[in-house]
Amino acid sequence: MSVINPVSLETASFDQKKILEGIKAKMGKVPNIYATIVHSPTTLEAMMGYSVGLKKGVLTPQEIESIALAVAQKNSCDYCLAAHTLMGKAAGLSPEDMLLARKEAAADPKRQVLVKLAVEITETKGRPTHKSLEAFRKAGYSDAALVEVVAWVTFNIFTNYINHVAETEIDFPEAPEIK
Repeated sequence: MSVINPVSLETASFDQKKILEGIKAKMGKVPNIYATIVHSPTTLEAMMGYSVGLKKGVLTPQEIESIALAVAQKNSCDYCLAAHTLMGKAAGLSPEDMLLARKEAAADPKRQVLVKLAVEITETKGRPTHKSLEAFRKAGYSDAALVEVVAWVTFNIFTNYINHVAETEIDFPEAPEIK
């Protein structure tokens, strides 16, 4: 049972319904995370705008999903692990790539540096070591990429935390267990 019950299309206010119908038209359904956050339409609109804007940045969809999986694993967010496993597949990540990201690794050495930095930012509350930042730059990432990594980490922390607080019911296939 969720602590914050999702808003249904039938019980939604005018503002909530407008947002939820847009999500349903785009995705074919309204995931529980959106139906929960829409209790504050302003928050859901801000969150969606943040995500849409960030996707125009320098990081690839595979890098974005690798960050999401690594941060969700670090924060033990089963909802986000399920959602981003589905999204990671859509972004072109293999099942092995997704498991590696959850283990703070990657087959691609450049992406491994990115994932490790994202986890370090999460663990240190935004205070990675200079050594990690130097490795990130040495791997070929720009300052724009660094800013976006921080932005994606904070975005994913928000979704992880709202799912923890709300105890959002998972409505995606569950992510495989790590062995």
